[in-house]
Amino acid sequence: MAKSLISHRPGLAVTLKLSALFLFSIMSALVKAVSDTIPPGESVFFRSLFAIPVILVWLAARGEFPSGLRVKKISGHVWRGLLGTMAMGLNFAGLGLLPLPEVTAIGYATPIFTLILAALILGERIRLIRVSAVAIGLAGVVVMLWPRLGGDLGDAAALGAVLILAATIVRSFVQITLRQMVKTDTTSAIVFYFSASSTLLALLTIPFGWVMPDPTTAVMLVLMGLIGGVAQILITSSFRFADASLLAPFDYVSMLFAIVIGYVWFSELPTLVMLIGAALVIAGNGVVIWREHQLGLERGKARSVTDPKS
Repeated sequence: MAKSLISHRPGLAVTLKLSALFLFSIMSALVKAVSDTIPPGESVFFRSLFAIPVILVWLAARGEFPSGLRVKKISGHVWRGLLGTMAMGLNFAGLGLLPLPEVTAIGYATPIFTLILAALILGERIRLIRVSAVAIGLAGVVVMLWPRLGGDLGDAAALGAVLILAATIVRSFVQITLRQMVKTDTTSAIVFYFSASSTLLALLTIPFGWVMPDPTTAVMLVLMGLIGGVAQILITSSFRFADASLLAPFDYVSMLFAIVIGYVWFSELPTLVMLIGAALVIAGNGVVIWREHQLGLERGKARSVTDPKS
């Protein structure tokens, strides 16, 4: 069984979390950089395949190999693999069509959709405070998507917005699946088998036009997997030193990373409308975080296996 929280070291936990978010932002930038020549399915393959050795080394260092890979319910891993791979593919496809900060901002809606699905699928009760949070968050999503879906900025941008929104919704289903999986299987097993299954599932996209990458692109593809694997380990490790309620607000620092990287690498600047929408989504999530802390809900294990950038 994976080790639980072993000590309360909030400074270390925050450092690990921020480091992971920065690496995920770099990984997303790499995906975007190769998107003109590499199809999303091929990017998913490299992202997943080269994360596996990093994860195996991590498990061995923790003394959890191979014991940590035992599973009790295979069905959960199958659904996690299918849904997670779909979300990653949609996200990677959208990254090639939208600015990095905008992709990051729309992704913040995942907890809002998860809250809705938890009520519909798991029967969780949503009272007035949470309903308000959902309303604020959804309003933010509408504000961000309205210019794109209105067609003002071109068909490619509209398609990108639809893809990222779809990825966000599918990722919410992943969260619901994870809430059930952590009751029976270890974090180690969940992380490893997702990388393994998404690697295999990505191979199914070969008929849709994989290409032979040039040396520079190949290096970037490999780095995507290595960086993604390290980021997953860092974000998982952060939950060993602090509660999820303490770490959750730091998710939004990734917007700063996305803005800086987007500007430096792709000469992208966020629009005022996008920032307003993102602020509303973050506000809605903030209400959810506060309410869950008040109720003493434990989402740490599920959040520790969450990949915010796939």
